[in-house]
Amino acid sequence: MSEADRTRNRPAPSRTALVTGASRGIGEEYARSLAQRGYSLVLVARSRENLEDLAGDLRGSYGTDIEVLAADLGTPEGLATVVERGSADGSDGTAPIDLLVNNAGRGDGGVFVDQEPDDIDAMIDLNVRAVLHLARAVLPVQIARAASGTDRRLGVINVSSMAGEVPSNPGGSVYGGGKKFIALWSESVSAEVRGKGVYVTTVFPGFVRTDMTRGVQEQGMPEFAFVAREQVVRDSLRAWSAGRSVVVPGAAYKTADGLLRVLPRSLVRAVARRMA
Repeated sequence: MSEADRTRNRPAPSRTALVTGASRGIGEEYARSLAQRGYSLVLVARSRENLEDLAGDLRGSYGTDIEVLAADLGTPEGLATVVERGSADGSDGTAPIDLLVNNAGRGDGGVFVDQEPDDIDAMIDLNVRAVLHLARAVLPVQIARAASGTDRRLGVINVSSMAGEVPSNPGGSVYGGGKKFIALWSESVSAEVRGKGVYVTTVFPGFVRTDMTRGVQEQGMPEFAFVAREQVVRDSLRAWSAGRSVVVPGAAYKTADGLLRVLPRSLVRAVARRMA
């Protein structure tokens, strides 16, 4: 057999994705979709039991290699554990991360002055601080790998929210403000690393049927206001693969996003107050 034939027949090297908030909701859907695409997975969530159940299911369905990291990213100890895994460069045999999916988050609602300071800190720790520190761990390794000539697509998907795009979000000020920060930061980082062979994509889901939106679901929100978690994952993976920095899944939310960019902010604020 010639060298060309051996190269052609050699199995493609396994790619590795780290998914936070992987035990349910959008994170679980990312895990399933990436396993189906042939990725090895590092799954992160607080519940080891839920992660182990998912890992067993995915191993049986797709034969993929899976690491389970039970860690609370809202705590210094939990974040440090996952940061250490994310910074692996392969030198010790631990697979480096080809794709980081920053999905974990919490959406505590409430009027700002009524929210407990500890709850505010916890939301910022998970929705903002953990996202930044995990990206900071992964990106330098990815940039170095890209510079060395790797032919893999490398990068990060950051899950923001349409809640951060509304200029007035009564009852969700801390959540929406944190998501807006992630959106602005993520687009800036995308521009910083694009020329280095690494791609950062921000995804802006609207309402998705998950535990986080249970209250909205119980209020009887119309069906068109929801986007399927499968579409969120499919559209964001497609956008990242194409090197796009921003994606808004769902026709209704694409329309809403366009309107938010052209309508007077005073009108948008008035509508948001009425909806709240």
